[in-house]
Amino acid sequence: MTLPGEDTATTPSGTTTARARRARKPALDAAAAGAVDLARAAAEEVADPGTVGEHLGAVAEGDRIVTHTFACALPGYRGWQWSVTVTRASRARNVTVSEVCLLPGEDALRPPTWLPWAERIAPGDVGPHDTLPRKADDPLLDPGYEVVGEQVAASEADELALWELGLGRERVLNRAGRDEAATRWYEGDRGPRSETAEHAKAQCSTCGYFLALAGSMRQVFGVCANEWSPDDARVVSADHGCGAHSETDVEVEAVAPAPPVVDDLDGDLELVRPDEPAEAPEVAGTADVPEVTADTAPGAVTDDAPDDADGGDGR
Repeated sequence: MTLPGEDTATTPSGTTTARARRARKPALDAAAAGAVDLARAAAEEVADPGTVGEHLGAVAEGDRIVTHTFACALPGYRGWQWSVTVTRASRARNVTVSEVCLLPGEDALRPPTWLPWAERIAPGDVGPHDTLPRKADDPLLDPGYEVVGEQVAASEADELALWELGLGRERVLNRAGRDEAATRWYEGDRGPRSETAEHAKAQCSTCGYFLALAGSMRQVFGVCANEWSPDDARVVSADHGCGAHSETDVEVEAVAPAPPVVDDLDGDLELVRPDEPAEAPEVAGTADVPEVTADTAPGAVTDDAPDDADGGDGR
């Protein structure tokens, strides 16, 4: 049986098969393609004055249906085009306007792809008074009464064999959720490749303030409980480190003592300040001794002494 619009073909065995007819490309209607002035007038009725530019071309959309495009001169709409679709009825001469719209071209300036608020929010955007919407189909969570992972240890706290009303959590992290969190933590600022960890002398796994997490995460991560550490109360990797490690110490260099200013072991020595020179001790018995000169020295000859060269009588 051949459906309308299908061609038939005969195979070498003599059977007849139906073959779909190829879609015919519509021809450009001359009357609709020539209605450039009509299309421009329709675009100017919708657009702001002076924003309809030159005619860019005409494209056949179907039988007797043509779309005319005009350049757009609106500020901020670089590369956009005014699109006006015109048509005419079969065996009619009058062309009428079907639609006028503004469409982006190949190099049009377009806004970024719109995302819902729940997908657009980034870590750190949630404030103290904000509440995130609940994701009913979160790919990182599984119902709490289902087994998490393939072969989870018996001590895994996230594995709930039975779900009891009012007990436990409704949903827990699945394997994909744990892997994503572990990768984000390990490659972040509290992993082994941060600047703080590279300058640390020991790893967090050997620190007394390291509290390992429960479940399968305890093999790689823990919480820092050192109030002096920059990572206090944060999840850190076991091979992370900082300068507040409980078992490391600073190297103390020995400093030679300064020489004493005075000998404080001598009881007879009077203590003086280093910036004041000591006074010379006074010698006893020299305070009243007159100064000895050439005139007062014993045996000295003066002008007032008698002349004994002439026998003392002046002759």
